[in-house]
Amino acid sequence: MKERFVITIGREYGSGGGEIGRRLSKHFDIPCYDKELLTMVAKESGYCKEYFEKYDEKPLKVLSYFGYNTNSSTLPINHQLFLKQFNLIQKLAKESSCIFVGRAADYALKDFDNVVNIFIHADFEFRRKRAINNHNIKTEDSASIVKKIDKERSSYYKYYTDTSWGDSKNYHICLNSSFIGIDECTKIIIDFIERKFKF
Repeated sequence: MKERFVITIGREYGSGGGEIGRRLSKHFDIPCYDKELLTMVAKESGYCKEYFEKYDEKPLKVLSYFGYNTNSSTLPINHQLFLKQFNLIQKLAKESSCIFVGRAADYALKDFDNVVNIFIHADFEFRRKRAINNHNIKTEDSASIVKKIDKERSSYYKYYTDTSWGDSKNYHICLNSSFIGIDECTKIIIDFIERKFKF
């Protein structure tokens, strides 16, 4: 019988981390949670998904959330979203094998022993072109948007985890998708997971 496992994927914008997550989901026939987490949290909270999207993976420069009642309406919306996603990630990871893309899932699951944390990065020009071709970003805006989203993700991760986003010490596997290719990145992860969790 296959062991239960969880994969978390941190990713630079445009590196293909989300696509790799979806490919792994299809291969292993397990759920991949990315924007889906927003939908689930929004449904649970009574907010519309679009409201939460404004705050997704973005930091908040105010007092720390620690010590707040997580159900309190006075909790800043960024913190409400982070904590609800944090709790949902842990709940889903306890229930079945799955994949999480972003949302500091590696931090949420740091005390779990069946988790493989992956970070996907790539050369800037590769990411800028993918932003244009895969995310419908205007060419003239592509460079600034890639930089902006990377900065937001880095600040979000640092704010909530007090560690550095993209630092290899925080992950088990770091892959350069512009050098290796998205297909090969996916194959490397599949091979490792199948060997580690005794497929």
